[in-house]
Amino acid sequence: MKQLSVIITRKYRPLSIAAILDVFQTVNNYYVESGGQPFFQVNLVTAGDPAETPMFHEDLAVFPLSEAPRADLILIPAFRSGALPAALQENAAFLPWLQQQHLSGAEVAAFCSGVLLLAATGLLNGKKATTHLAVANELIAAFPQVDVHPHAVVTDDGGIYTSGGATSTFHLLLHILEKYCHRDIAIKMAKVFAIDMDRDQQSYFADWQPKRACHDELVSEAQQRMESRFKEGITVEEVIRDLPVSRRNFIRRFKLATGITPIEYLQRIRIEAAKKLLEQRQENITGVMMHAGYEDAKAFRQVFRKIVGLSPREYREKYAG
Repeated sequence: MKQLSVIITRKYRPLSIAAILDVFQTVNNYYVESGGQPFFQVNLVTAGDPAETPMFHEDLAVFPLSEAPRADLILIPAFRSGALPAALQENAAFLPWLQQQHLSGAEVAAFCSGVLLLAATGLLNGKKATTHLAVANELIAAFPQVDVHPHAVVTDDGGIYTSGGATSTFHLLLHILEKYCHRDIAIKMAKVFAIDMDRDQQSYFADWQPKRACHDELVSEAQQRMESRFKEGITVEEVIRDLPVSRRNFIRRFKLATGITPIEYLQRIRIEAAKKLLEQRQENITGVMMHAGYEDAKAFRQVFRKIVGLSPREYREKYAG
């Protein structure tokens, strides 16, 4: 029987823990109903007083860190929205325990924003990771040694697992079940929980928000021009016309202020506009393309798929009302 520990962090997201426990309890029930024994021994681990830990299930034991058994697999749930970085400080007691458990052979999986706690242990250094798109930049800034793939749904790198946001939790759980049990079990659970298997990216869940160049008035002016004239197919040269800056210096300053190049900025503005039109289903694909400032259908499709992960038609079919 595999020893599975779910840590009960402070500021945890209740839905995250509920999803984790529901899946593994359903797996255990399946094994029992099939005439076998539960595959996982599920334990809860807290850095506080076990008596004060909410009762998630009457059959689950709650251990303080000092008495927690050696685990084969440890799961770190997501944090509540807006809980970072305070949540990292309040859960610092878990860090040495997670490091020691991993040294003793435990694999570790973190879900959504819980990936930042895993990163704080140093166990993600040099490894691939993903997280919720809304906190990906925070992960990149705070832990530069982590190889962040923000659009990935799941990563698996040397016994360290991470997942993207929200329903990506289930995709990592299915991945773990396939690895620990068998693909047949993962498929069965996918059917039980109505999860599409093998989704490999979460780009189309992103709502891009431009980063404002608060300390560079020239870049801020250029941003305003792009946002007001992107439908005209405006170029970088037209954006900086009459601005006191060379093209090369402008590109350098723009990327320093916003994190992306002017061309990437224009592309993202146009694609966000296209996404909104596609969601409304008021225009055909050609009309959407033209309203977004594109004239070349092939270029539009290529940029849209690169940024969103779907074709314009696939996006409309997924999200149009």
